Amino acid sequence: MPSTEILIFAPIIVFLAYFVFGLCGFGSTLLAVPLLAMLWPLKFVIPVVVSLDCISAIFMRHQLRDKVWKKELYRLLPFLMVGLGLGAFVLTHLSTHWLSLCLGLLITVFGSFYLINRHGLIHLPPWSCIPIGLFAGTTSSALGVGGPLYVFFFNGRGASAEQTRASVPAVFSFTSLARIVLFSLIGLFNLQVFFAILALLPIMAVAMVCGLRSHSRFNRVLVIRLVGLLIMVNGLTLITRTIFQ
Repeated sequence: MPSTEILIFAPIIVFLAYFVFGLCGFGSTLLAVPLLAMLWPLKFVIPVVVSLDCISAIFMRHQLRDKVWKKELYRLLPFLMVGLGLGAFVLTHLSTHWLSLCLGLLITVFGSFYLINRHGLIHLPPWSCIPIGLFAGTTSSALGVGGPLYVFFFNGRGASAEQTRASVPAVFSFTSLARIVLFSLIGLFNLQVFFAILALLPIMAVAMVCGLRSHSRFNRVLVIRLVGLLIMVNGLTLITRTIFQ
C-alpha cells in the first residue's frame, strides 16, 4: 500500500505537469520527474513518466498534426535515437544519488532558461541537429528530460510558437516509444511501475484536456516564465535533498 504522502502528492504533481503540457506542448517531465523523485526512486519514476509522456504525446500530436514541422523533426530524430541508447547505458550504470544530482543541476539550468525567456534568440544551423540530438537523447533516457533542448532546437531553426507546440509532442511520441522498448530490455518495468501508470493515467488524461481547452485563455510568455520558476525551484530542491540525504 502506497504511503499517505504518495497518495496525496503524486496525483497533484501529475495533474500540474500534464496541465502544463496540454497548455504549452512541453514541460511535463521537467515538473513531474524531479517532484516525483522526492516520493519514489528515480529509476522507478522515469519509466512511469515516460509511459505517461508517450500516451499524452501521441494524443497531442494527433490534435496538432497539421502544424508539425516535419522537415526539422526528421532531421533531428536519427541522432536522438543514438542518444537514447547512450542514455539507457548511463541510467543502468550510474547510481541513483549521482543521477538525482545530475537531474537537479540540469533542471535548474533549464528552469533558468525558461524564466529569462530567451527562446528563439539564437539562430541554429542545420547541422546543430547532431549535437543537440545526441545530448537530448542521452539526457532524455538517463534523466527523463529532453524537452527544453527540443524547444531550443525548433525555435533556433525558426519555428513559430504553434509549430514548436506541435513539433515537440511529435518528438516525444517517437522518443517515448523508443525509451519504453529500451527500458523493457534493461528490466526497468515491473508490476509496481505498471500499477503506478494505471493509477495516474486518468489524472493525466483529465489534466491534458483541461490544458488544451485553456490554451487560448493564458498569456503564453507569462506561462513559460512561471513554469521556468517552478522548474528552477524543483531543481534546487532536488539538489539540496540529494546532497543532504
